[in-house]
Amino acid sequence: MKKVWSYLLWGGVIAGVYYYNNPQVDFQQNSEEGIQFQNDKWVNALAKAKQENKLVFLDVYATWCGPCKKLKKYTFSDSDVGNYFNKHFVNVALNAEVNEGAVAANFYGVNSYPTVLFVDGDGNVVKRHSGYLNAGELLKLGEELQMD
Repeated sequence: MKKVWSYLLWGGVIAGVYYYNNPQVDFQQNSEEGIQFQNDKWVNALAKAKQENKLVFLDVYATWCGPCKKLKKYTFSDSDVGNYFNKHFVNVALNAEVNEGAVAANFYGVNSYPTVLFVDGDGNVVKRHSGYLNAGELLKLGEELQMD
C-alpha cells in the first residue's frame, strides 16, 4: 500500500511540475493587468516607436515552446511589468513559425525560443535576450534600457 501512495505522490509531483512549466495559454489574448501587445503590422509598430521616441519590445515565440508559455502566463501578465512596459515601449509579440513572425525571426536571426528583442524605430536591435525571464528579471532589463 505504501508503494501505491508513493507512486501517486510522485505522479502528482511530476504532473504539477509539468503543468507549471507548460501552462495552457492563448498567445493572442492579452492579460488585463499585464503587457498589452499591439495587434498591428510590424512596420506600423516600428513607425509608432519612432514617432513616440520609444523602443519596440518584441517577443518572438513558438506555440509549442514551454518557456514561451511560462513567459506569457507568468511574466507578461504581471501588473508591475505591464505598467512599466505599456508606458515605455511599443509591445509586439510574433509567432516565429508563421507569417510576419517567421520573417522577423529570420531577419533578426532568432534560433531559440523565447527570444525578446528591444528594437529601435529603424529596426535595429538594441538588446536581445533568449530564454525565460521572471517578472523581476524582465522589469530590470527594461529599466536598464531606459537608463541608457
